Amino acid sequence: MVRRDIAQFIDHTLLKADATEKQIIQLCLEAKENSFAAVCVNPYYVNLASMLLAGTKVKIATVIGFPLGANSYKVKAYEALEAFKAGADEIDMVINIGALKDNQKDIVQKEIQEVVDVAKNQSSEKIVKVIIETALLTDEEKTRACEIILKTGAHFVKTSTGFSSGGATIQDIKLLKSIVRDQVLIKASGGIKNYETALAMLEAGANRIGTSSGVEIVSGHETM
Repeated sequence: MVRRDIAQFIDHTLLKADATEKQIIQLCLEAKENSFAAVCVNPYYVNLASMLLAGTKVKIATVIGFPLGANSYKVKAYEALEAFKAGADEIDMVINIGALKDNQKDIVQKEIQEVVDVAKNQSSEKIVKVIIETALLTDEEKTRACEIILKTGAHFVKTSTGFSSGGATIQDIKLLKSIVRDQVLIKASGGIKNYETALAMLEAGANRIGTSSGVEIVSGHETM
């Protein structure tokens, strides 16, 4: 894969608490210029991003229950509905990590299902990505999370928020792929700052890359 071709797999991301309107405008301009798959912004900026990218192929993604995942399922469902109304095409939701670790499968499945149902009610083209925060889970818990996701109709399992103790690893991508196979797609996110790492994630089984370093990855001016 040549460097520029990787752009089609990148969610160009800016989720910092202090992100400004000017920075979001720049993010969307970069996404348009590089033909990234999507921009990923906080819910407050969904409407702005939607207007800036109208008429392009760049999708609008946002985050739900972010970054801790400890909201109630009703709050997550409402967040998702408001985001879709504002123009979001894709939702990256954080699961209730504590509930997963406590083996409360029904709770985790219900919250994912609620968000998936909201998406389906909006359009069959709306996408739900489920963030499981792999850095906080054992392999057994990662497997449990994937098995739950497979029951809900969600479209992606996503490794990380980028706000926890670690991000995506090749080992985790391979593990997730071995569980979900081709039934659910995989988004690798967190700590991906250069072309070589992004390519390795795709080769390991990822279908999408979440990164704030999209321009550096496709241009070769890599960040450390």
